[in-house]
Amino acid sequence: MPQLTPGQKATLTKTFTETDVIAFAQASGDHNPVHLDEAYAQTTRFGKRIAHGMLVAGLISAVLGTQLPGPGTIYLGQELSFKAPVFLGDTITAEIEVATVRPGKPIATLTTNCYNQDGTLVIEGKATVLIP
Repeated sequence: MPQLTPGQKATLTKTFTETDVIAFAQASGDHNPVHLDEAYAQTTRFGKRIAHGMLVAGLISAVLGTQLPGPGTIYLGQELSFKAPVFLGDTITAEIEVATVRPGKPIATLTTNCYNQDGTLVIEGKATVLIP
């Protein structure tokens, strides 16, 4: 089991593209026109297309499974609040921080927040994971 201590952090940054959004729509079956149809999206409160929230939240999973805690990590739970839209072309950074580690158990709770290139919080969350 990796040694985790509260305060440990890891990040991952990605720019979300039209290709990402189309691939996610195909993989998930979520063909909501706010993600795929510019003319439709212009009629919404956002004024242009937005990335799927769960696509962006996938950055969190990537950090958990590759960096902190790392390979073999298993999700037990994830809380998410979507705070601001992510537009195509936005660069998002997932910031993960160990909050608690259960004594004697391979279970950790981590804060899981995502920020855009302007520093705006776009996703706020908390994950509970089984540490490998």
